[in-house]
Amino acid sequence: MGEFLVTGPTGDVGRHVVTQLTEAGLAVRALVRDPSRARLPEGVEVTGGDLTAPETLEAALRGVETVLLAWPFPTWPGPPRQDPPWPDSAAATAGPVVAAVARHARRIIYLSGDHAVHREAERHIRGAGVPWTFLRPTGYAADTLGWAGQVRRGVVRLPYGTAARSPIHERDVAAVAVHVLTSAGHGGAAYTISGPEAVTRADQARIIGEVVGREVRWEEPPPAAAREELLAAWGDPEAVDDALAAWASFAGTPERVTDTVQRLLGRRALTFRQWAGDHVADFR
Repeated sequence: MGEFLVTGPTGDVGRHVVTQLTEAGLAVRALVRDPSRARLPEGVEVTGGDLTAPETLEAALRGVETVLLAWPFPTWPGPPRQDPPWPDSAAATAGPVVAAVARHARRIIYLSGDHAVHREAERHIRGAGVPWTFLRPTGYAADTLGWAGQVRRGVVRLPYGTAARSPIHERDVAAVAVHVLTSAGHGGAAYTISGPEAVTRADQARIIGEVVGREVRWEEPPPAAAREELLAAWGDPEAVDDALAAWASFAGTPERVTDTVQRLLGRRALTFRQWAGDHVADFR
C-alpha cells in the first residue's frame, strides 16, 4: 500500500492516527501549516500546506495513495470548548480541496461530522470519482476539556445538564480511522462512531470530578443567562443558538449509541470514565 497523507495530524484525533500508523511501520506524510512547529513522531514526513488554500496542497499530495481528510477545523474561541463556529473559508474551499485530493489519491477517508460544512464536503467527495469512506463521530469526550477551569473550581455552570450524549474517546476515532485506512471493504461506507453509552452532561462533570478526586457539581443557569454567557465566550450567535438547540434535543432524546467500534475493532468502545482517566492532568 502506498503512502498515507494525514491532515490535521496535531489535532485530537490526527495525532493518534499518526502515532498508530508509524508504530505499525507504515509510511506517513503529515500536512501542517507550519512544519517548524510540528511535534510529530520520528519518521513522519512533515510537509507544509493549508487546506484553506488548495493551491498549496500539490507537493503534499504527490505520490500519496490514501488521504485521511480531517477538515474543516473548528476555530476554538475559548471555553467552553464545544460546538464552535467554523471558519468562513471552509465552505468556500470545499470543492477545490476535494478536487486537489482526488487528482492524486486513490482513496479518501473523510473525518466528517454533523455540521452543514461537513455535509457540503461529503457532497463534493461523493462526486470526486474516487472511492471514499465517511467517519462520523458523535460528540467528542474531549469537548469537555473546555470545562477544565470550572472543574478546578468545583462547579460547572452550563445549560442542559440533562442532555445525554454518547461521547467518543478520540483514541477510538483514531483506531477506527487506522483500521479503515489499512484494510479493504470500506468503500462507500459511512460509519457513525459513538461511545458505548449515553451520559448526561451533568454526569460527565460528576465523573470527571470522581476521577480527579474533587467534588464537582453542575449548576444550571437560566436560559437567557446561559445564552449570554455562551455568546460572550464564542462571539457567534448562530453557533450559540445551534448548540442550545442541539443540547435541548439531547435532553429530550439521548444521542444515538452505535456498535461501530465493536464491529470494526472487535472490542467495546472506551467509556467516558476511561477517557477522563486519560486526561486527569488536563483537569488538575
